[in-house]
Amino acid sequence: MSLAAATRDAVRERPFLYDALRAGVVNYTAAARTLDIDGEEEAIATALRRFAEELDDIPAHDSDARVSMQSGLGRAESPDAVLQVGDAAFAEGAGSLTGIVATGDLSPPTLAEVLGRLRAADVAVEAAGVTDDALVVVVGRRAGPDALRMVEAVVQG
Repeated sequence: MSLAAATRDAVRERPFLYDALRAGVVNYTAAARTLDIDGEEEAIATALRRFAEELDDIPAHDSDARVSMQSGLGRAESPDAVLQVGDAAFAEGAGSLTGIVATGDLSPPTLAEVLGRLRAADVAVEAAGVTDDALVVVVGRRAGPDALRMVEAVVQG
């Protein structure tokens, strides 16, 4: 395997580095030091730089999605669940969690960005899901207002 191919594989194993390359905010030499690749540091840095030049910019999530907050969510067996993932369903009136619900033109990358912002803000996520027209994030009651602002910032650009 070539050094360039090994570098690309190593980057793809680290989504944070991939996103940073796309955003253009990487110190290539410092990043090269963190990768477990056989080769000279400067050659790896050059491979990173070239890979970054080939990547598309991170697309904006400009949408006219509407965002709302639903309180009192909890795990329940309900046909009216706000979110169901596998055997876990979250419905109103079943607990003390808060659901942030966005409806409109949405996608999995939108959820990824929301989850990244919540992680950076140290907001614990109980559950999350997305379809092409809805996104739901379930958080603790006290984290609801912060999560609402973050979801709004992402989906309304």
